[in-house]
Formats: sequence, structure tokens, C-alpha cells
Amino acid sequence: MSIKERIREDIAKNRKRIKELGPGLITGGADDDPAGIVTYTVVGATTGFSQLWLLLLSTPMLIAVQNMVARIAIVTGKSLPEITTAYYSKKLTVFMIMILAVANILTIGADLNAIAAILHIVSGYPTVYFLIPITALIGYLITFGKYRFIKGVLIALTAVLGVYIVSAVMAKPPVLEVLKNTLIPHIDMSSAWIVAALGMLGTTISPYLMFWQASEEREEKKSVVQADEVSFDTVVGMLWSNLLAYCMIITGAVMLHGADSNIQDMTTLAETLRPAAGEYAFALFSLGVIAAGLLAIPVLAGSTAYAVADTFGWRNGMDYKVSDAKGFYVVFIGALIVGDLVDMLPGITVVDALYYSQVLDGMLIPLLIGIALMITNNKAIMGDYTGTRFQNIFSVFALIVTAALTIVMVWQVLFH
Repeated sequence: MSIKERIREDIAKNRKRIKELGPGLITGGADDDPAGIVTYTVVGATTGFSQLWLLLLSTPMLIAVQNMVARIAIVTGKSLPEITTAYYSKKLTVFMIMILAVANILTIGADLNAIAAILHIVSGYPTVYFLIPITALIGYLITFGKYRFIKGVLIALTAVLGVYIVSAVMAKPPVLEVLKNTLIPHIDMSSAWIVAALGMLGTTISPYLMFWQASEEREEKKSVVQADEVSFDTVVGMLWSNLLAYCMIITGAVMLHGADSNIQDMTTLAETLRPAAGEYAFALFSLGVIAAGLLAIPVLAGSTAYAVADTFGWRNGMDYKVSDAKGFYVVFIGALIVGDLVDMLPGITVVDALYYSQVLDGMLIPLLIGIALMITNNKAIMGDYTGTRFQNIFSVFALIVTAALTIVMVWQVLFH
């Protein structure tokens, strides 16, 4: 084969790969939901650039974990709840799904509130006026839209999140200082630094992402031979996710670090950022929040619906009509409605929703990673497609880190 023919063949392969981008890219974009935007921006506001190296470290862990669950879904054609029930325990599966559902619903409520808060700031109308229309729009798209159309919408929203890269460039950060903090580890033992680190890593590696990507890879109906190729989609999605998070931290550090602002939710964050960033940058920020919310909320509700349906053996998938997968759609819409109710309940703030959802996620992440590691290295289940060395090394590392985070978060809940 001539060099020219090889180049043509490589170009054809790359075009095919780009066309097949989907579950991994959507999952990566959904990782930067409004709750994540608040967290990453607050990390920059409270700790400056000092945690950029942690985000760099978390990237291979995130890629390994997501690629592992995608590989399992493609090879087995089954979801994590189905395999856990078959090979381990139905009670363990139900426990796992209950924690996931509560954490997801709390996060849905926080994300809905974040979109409504931005629209409130722009229009002046109370946030409650926007909650039901936003929920109805998302419910309509998922319930009556075709899967391929929905996938296109979600990928488009993922691209819109690029506004945060623009925002970081407009902030004009000191490049040498940014590079130094990205490449040289630095640990500050102050409570503010530790709390920010916990929040950032907990937001980056989230349980719902594992359920969503596994379900979407299965819904794509990929063949077993594609299990070795799935990493390209996952790598692109996770790199995109952490690049956006990186830019959010930089923007928060440049605009808000040292401002001594008490940022508690999207409203206070937006009101603090607006005079610091200027109207144009604030408009980009607002567009990103709305796009992130519309991308992440269906993923949160969808991962809940997939997990519950798989646990109880219901038909599921966005390719099905409502009449053919009633239980799946009832859980999906129910998660959105309960998320709305969480926002309307007195005494429950967005900060509470974010905090307790992270505590629940912290309990679930190491358990999920541990189960996924056992499955992916079981030849009776995976055959010749057991986990790669990269997946195993960085997934074990992620297990250790997230288990340590769990212990710290539980300690905080019990003794602070």
C-alpha cells in the first residue's frame, strides 16, 4: 500500500470516528452541569489557580472509569444494574439505585434552579415562573422527540459550552502562573482548600455519568468488535469536559479570587461575576449555564430512568414510544417533577441540594467503581475483552481517591 493510500485510509477512519461521536461526548458535556459550573467557579474564586493540577490528575481517572463501563455495556449488552443483580445481589442493586435516584433528583432540582436564576436575572421575573416551562420543554423533547434528534440536540448543546473557553481567554489570565499550577502539584492544608478539592473531584467523577454512558452505548447497538474502539469517543468527551472545567476555574480565579464574596448559589455567583466580568462576558456565562442545564438535566433524569428500569426488568430506551416503555418514561418525568418540588419546598436551598447530593455520590462512586472493576476483569463475563492495563490502573487509583473522599465527607456530615 502506498503512502497516499495509507493517508486516505487514515482520513476515512477518522471521519468514521467523528461521525460515531455521541455517548462519550454527551456524557462529558453533561459532567459540567450548572451545579458543576458553580463548583468549579467557586474553586477558582476561593483557591485561585492552585487546584488546576488536581483537575489534570483527574482526567485519566475519569477516562478510565467511563471507558470501562462503556466497554462492559458493549460486550455484555447489559447495564450495570442487570449484571450486578445477576452476579452479585438484587438487594445491593436496589440500594445502589436508591442512592443514585435521590442524588440525581437533588442535582436536577439544583440545575433547574440555576437555569431559572439566570433567566430571573435577565428578565426580572421570579424564578418560579421558569421552573415549570423548562421542565415541560425537557419532558416534551424526551417523550415525543426521536432518539436521533435528541442526540443531535444534546451534541449541539455540548458544543455551545465552548463559551467557557472564550470566557477564560477574555479573562486574560497570567499564562506562566497558570502553567506552573497545572504542572506542579501544590497542597494547602487549610479547610477552605480541602473543601474546594473535595467539591471539585466529587463533581468531576459522578455516578450518574457511569449509568448514562453505559446505557447510551448499549442503545447505540454497537457490536462487540467495537469495544476496543469506544475509547476514542470517551477520551474526546472526558477531555472536553475537563477542558471546560479548567477554563471555569481559571475564569473564577481571575475574576473573583480575593474578592471575599460569599458565593452560595447561581444567583449570588452570577450577581458577583456580572460587574467583575462585564456584560459581554456575563452573557457568555449565562448562555453556558442554560446550555449546560438543558444538556445535564435529561442525562440526570435519563440515568435514573435507565437504572430503575434495568433493576426491575422494564423495557427502556429513548427509541421506544411512551406506550412501549411506560415505566421508563414515568421515572424520567417523575424525576423532573420531583426536582421541581425540591426547589419549591421551604427550607431546602440550592446549597443543601448540592451538598447532600455530593455526599450521596461520594458514598456511591467507590462502590460503583469496585463493582465495575470486578466485572471488567471477569473472563466469564467479558471473554477476550477484559479491562486494559490503563483502565485497571487508573480505575483503582480513582477507587482509592473517591473512597478517601467518601470518608472525609461522611466525617464532615457526622462531626461538623
